[in-house]
Amino acid sequence: MDKTILLVEDEIKIRNIVKSYLNEDGFNVYEAEDGEIGLELFYENKIDLIVLDVMMPNLDGYSMCKKIREISDVPIIFLTARSEEYDKLYGFEIRGDDYITKPFSPKVLVAKIKMLISRYDGTVIGDQNIMSIGDIRVNMLTRLVDIDDRSVDLSPKEFELLLYFIRNRGIVLEREKILNNVWGYDYDGNERVVDTHVKKLRKQLGELSFYIKTVFGVGYKFEVMN
Repeated sequence: MDKTILLVEDEIKIRNIVKSYLNEDGFNVYEAEDGEIGLELFYENKIDLIVLDVMMPNLDGYSMCKKIREISDVPIIFLTARSEEYDKLYGFEIRGDDYITKPFSPKVLVAKIKMLISRYDGTVIGDQNIMSIGDIRVNMLTRLVDIDDRSVDLSPKEFELLLYFIRNRGIVLEREKILNNVWGYDYDGNERVVDTHVKKLRKQLGELSFYIKTVFGVGYKFEVMN
Protein backbone atom coordinates (compact mmCIF):
# COMPACT_ATOMS: atom_id res chain seq x y z
CA MET A 1 0.00 0.00 0.00
CA ASP A 2 2.95 2.27 0.72
CA LYS A 3 0.93 4.86 2.65
CA THR A 4 2.15 6.49 5.83
CA ILE A 5 0.03 7.09 8.92
CA LEU A 6 1.02 9.46 11.71
CA LEU A 7 -0.31 8.04 15.00
CA VAL A 8 -0.32 10.64 17.78
CA GLU A 9 -1.41 9.06 21.07
CA ASP A 10 0.04 9.31 24.58
CA GLU A 11 -1.03 5.80 25.67
CA ILE A 12 1.59 3.32 24.48
CA LYS A 13 -0.78 0.33 24.70
CA ILE A 14 -3.19 1.98 22.27
CA ARG A 15 -0.32 2.96 19.97
CA ASN A 16 0.93 -0.63 19.92
CA ILE A 17 -2.51 -2.05 19.12
CA VAL A 18 -3.27 0.45 16.35
CA LYS A 19 0.20 0.16 14.87
CA SER A 20 -0.07 -3.64 14.79
CA TYR A 21 -3.36 -3.52 12.84
CA LEU A 22 -2.03 -0.86 10.47
CA ASN A 23 1.19 -2.79 9.81
CA GLU A 24 -0.84 -5.89 9.01
CA ASP A 25 -2.62 -3.90 6.31
CA GLY A 26 0.65 -2.67 4.84
CA PHE A 27 0.69 0.86 6.26
CA ASN A 28 3.88 2.59 7.38
CA VAL A 29 3.43 4.18 10.82
CA TYR A 30 5.13 7.09 12.57
CA GLU A 31 4.39 7.31 16.30
CA ALA A 32 4.27 10.33 18.60
CA GLU A 33 3.37 10.53 22.27
CA ASP A 34 2.31 14.17 22.24
CA GLY A 35 1.29 16.95 19.86
CA GLU A 36 4.66 18.68 19.73
CA ILE A 37 6.45 15.53 18.58
CA GLY A 38 3.57 14.84 16.21
CA LEU A 39 3.97 18.24 14.57
CA GLU A 40 7.69 17.72 14.12
CA LEU A 41 7.10 14.36 12.43
CA PHE A 42 4.42 15.86 10.19
CA TYR A 43 6.65 18.73 9.08
CA GLU A 44 9.57 16.42 8.37
CA ASN A 45 7.79 13.58 6.53
CA LYS A 46 5.18 12.93 3.87
CA ILE A 47 2.09 11.88 5.84
CA ASP A 48 -1.03 10.47 4.16
CA LEU A 49 -3.33 10.50 7.20
CA ILE A 50 -3.18 11.38 10.91
CA VAL A 51 -4.81 9.48 13.77
CA LEU A 52 -4.93 12.00 16.57
CA ASP A 53 -5.73 11.76 20.27
CA VAL A 54 -7.13 14.89 21.93
CA MET A 55 -5.98 14.84 25.55
CA MET A 56 -2.18 14.81 25.42
CA PRO A 57 0.68 16.59 27.21
CA ASN A 58 2.56 19.58 25.76
CA LEU A 59 0.18 20.15 22.84
CA ASP A 60 -3.35 18.73 22.72
CA GLY A 61 -4.91 17.20 19.63
CA TYR A 62 -7.27 20.08 18.88
CA SER A 63 -4.37 22.55 18.91
CA MET A 64 -2.26 20.29 16.72
CA CYS A 65 -5.12 19.94 14.24
CA LYS A 66 -5.53 23.72 13.99
CA LYS A 67 -1.81 24.19 13.34
CA ILE A 68 -1.85 21.55 10.60
CA ARG A 69 -4.93 23.06 8.98
CA GLU A 70 -2.98 26.31 8.50
CA ILE A 71 -0.90 24.55 5.84
CA SER A 72 -2.48 21.23 4.89
CA ASP A 73 -5.72 19.33 4.27
CA VAL A 74 -4.23 15.94 5.14
CA PRO A 75 -7.03 13.65 6.48
CA ILE A 76 -7.31 13.66 10.28
CA ILE A 77 -9.20 11.14 12.41
CA PHE A 78 -9.67 12.05 16.07
CA LEU A 79 -9.36 9.04 18.39
CA THR A 80 -10.31 10.11 21.88
CA ALA A 81 -12.12 9.33 25.13
CA ARG A 82 -13.96 12.66 24.89
CA SER A 83 -17.42 11.59 23.78
CA GLU A 84 -19.60 14.61 24.50
CA GLU A 85 -21.53 16.03 21.56
CA TYR A 86 -19.84 19.43 21.81
CA ASP A 87 -16.41 17.73 21.67
CA LYS A 88 -17.36 15.98 18.43
CA LEU A 89 -18.86 19.14 16.96
CA TYR A 90 -15.71 21.07 17.81
CA GLY A 91 -13.58 18.38 16.20
CA PHE A 92 -15.48 18.79 12.95
CA GLU A 93 -15.54 22.59 13.31
CA ILE A 94 -11.75 22.68 13.21
CA ARG A 95 -11.90 20.44 10.12
CA GLY A 96 -11.26 16.99 11.47
CA ASP A 97 -12.46 14.36 8.97
CA ASP A 98 -13.77 11.77 11.43
CA TYR A 99 -14.20 11.33 15.18
CA ILE A 100 -13.91 7.93 16.91
CA THR A 101 -14.45 7.56 20.65
CA LYS A 102 -12.70 5.11 22.98
CA PRO A 103 -13.19 2.22 23.52
CA PHE A 104 -13.03 1.52 19.80
CA SER A 105 -12.68 -1.28 17.27
CA PRO A 106 -9.23 -1.29 15.62
CA LYS A 107 -10.79 -2.97 12.58
CA VAL A 108 -13.32 -0.15 12.20
CA LEU A 109 -10.54 2.41 12.59
CA VAL A 110 -8.48 0.76 9.84
CA ALA A 111 -11.57 0.62 7.60
CA LYS A 112 -12.17 4.34 8.08
CA ILE A 113 -8.49 5.06 7.36
CA LYS A 114 -8.69 3.11 4.10
CA MET A 115 -11.87 4.93 3.13
CA LEU A 116 -10.41 8.38 3.77
CA ILE A 117 -7.16 7.65 1.98
CA SER A 118 -9.10 6.26 -0.96
CA ARG A 119 -11.26 9.40 -1.02
CA TYR A 120 -8.21 11.64 -1.02
CA ASP A 121 -6.44 9.27 -3.41
CA GLY A 122 -3.41 9.35 -1.16
CA THR A 123 -2.77 13.03 -1.82
CA VAL A 124 -2.72 16.15 0.30
CA ILE A 125 -4.61 19.14 -1.00
CA GLY A 126 -2.06 21.87 -1.37
CA ASP A 127 1.70 21.56 -1.33
CA GLN A 128 3.35 20.16 1.80
CA ASN A 129 6.52 21.97 0.72
CA ILE A 130 4.71 25.27 1.26
CA MET A 131 4.25 26.61 4.77
CA SER A 132 2.00 29.62 5.22
CA ILE A 133 1.34 31.43 8.47
CA GLY A 134 -0.06 34.92 8.76
CA ASP A 135 1.42 36.90 5.87
CA ILE A 136 4.51 34.69 5.59
CA ARG A 137 4.83 32.01 2.91
CA VAL A 138 7.83 29.68 2.95
CA ASN A 139 8.76 27.24 0.19
CA MET A 140 10.85 24.60 1.96
CA LEU A 141 11.92 23.04 -1.33
CA THR A 142 13.26 26.18 -3.05
CA ARG A 143 13.95 28.01 0.26
CA LEU A 144 12.17 31.08 -1.10
CA VAL A 145 10.28 33.31 1.34
CA ASP A 146 7.49 35.78 0.65
CA ILE A 147 6.67 38.18 3.45
CA ASP A 148 3.62 40.39 3.19
CA ASP A 149 3.53 39.92 -0.63
CA ARG A 150 7.20 40.77 -1.08
CA SER A 151 10.06 38.37 -1.71
CA VAL A 152 12.91 38.50 0.76
CA ASP A 153 16.41 37.09 0.51
CA LEU A 154 17.21 35.39 3.79
CA SER A 155 20.64 34.07 4.66
CA PRO A 156 20.80 30.29 5.26
CA LYS A 157 20.76 30.74 9.04
CA GLU A 158 17.96 33.33 8.90
CA PHE A 159 15.92 30.88 6.84
CA GLU A 160 16.56 28.00 9.26
CA LEU A 161 15.72 30.24 12.21
CA LEU A 162 12.45 31.37 10.63
CA LEU A 163 11.52 27.78 9.80
CA TYR A 164 12.28 26.69 13.36
CA PHE A 165 10.15 29.50 14.76
CA ILE A 166 7.22 28.64 12.47
CA ARG A 167 7.39 24.94 13.32
CA ASN A 168 7.35 25.80 17.03
CA ARG A 169 4.94 28.71 16.93
CA GLY A 170 3.20 29.46 20.19
CA ILE A 171 5.95 27.76 22.20
CA VAL A 172 8.42 29.63 24.39
CA LEU A 173 11.89 28.71 23.14
CA GLU A 174 14.97 29.12 25.31
CA ARG A 175 18.07 30.54 23.61
CA GLU A 176 19.97 27.32 24.30
CA LYS A 177 17.25 25.25 22.65
CA ILE A 178 17.25 27.52 19.58
CA LEU A 179 21.02 27.35 19.42
CA ASN A 180 21.08 23.55 19.61
CA ASN A 181 18.39 23.08 16.96
CA VAL A 182 19.47 25.75 14.45
CA TRP A 183 23.24 25.86 14.92
CA GLY A 184 23.72 22.30 16.17
CA TYR A 185 24.75 20.72 19.45
CA ASP A 186 28.43 20.91 18.50
CA TYR A 187 28.36 24.69 18.07
CA ASP A 188 30.71 26.20 20.64
CA GLY A 189 29.85 29.87 20.14
CA ASN A 190 27.97 32.24 22.45
CA GLU A 191 24.19 32.10 22.85
CA ARG A 192 24.10 35.80 21.86
CA VAL A 193 24.44 34.70 18.24
CA VAL A 194 20.73 33.86 18.58
CA ASP A 195 19.90 37.45 19.56
CA THR A 196 21.95 38.77 16.64
CA HIS A 197 20.14 36.62 14.10
CA VAL A 198 16.74 37.34 15.63
CA LYS A 199 17.47 41.03 15.22
CA LYS A 200 18.38 40.48 11.55
CA LEU A 201 15.31 38.32 10.97
CA ARG A 202 13.02 40.91 12.54
CA LYS A 203 14.45 43.50 10.16
CA GLN A 204 13.64 41.20 7.24
CA LEU A 205 10.10 40.68 8.55
CA GLY A 206 9.52 44.44 8.53
CA GLU A 207 6.02 45.26 9.76
CA LEU A 208 5.61 41.62 10.79
CA SER A 209 8.57 41.72 13.18
CA PHE A 210 6.10 41.58 16.07
CA TYR A 211 5.54 37.90 15.20
CA ILE A 212 8.76 37.24 17.13
CA LYS A 213 8.13 38.10 20.76
CA THR A 214 10.90 38.42 23.34
CA VAL A 215 10.35 36.45 26.53
CA PHE A 216 12.62 38.32 28.90
CA GLY A 217 15.14 36.20 30.73
CA VAL A 218 14.20 33.13 28.70
CA GLY A 219 14.25 33.48 24.93
CA TYR A 220 11.63 34.00 22.21
CA LYS A 221 8.17 32.98 21.09
CA PHE A 222 6.86 33.11 17.52
CA GLU A 223 3.18 33.93 17.65
CA VAL A 224 0.65 34.86 14.97
CA MET A 225 -2.81 35.89 16.07
CA ASN A 226 -5.39 34.76 13.50
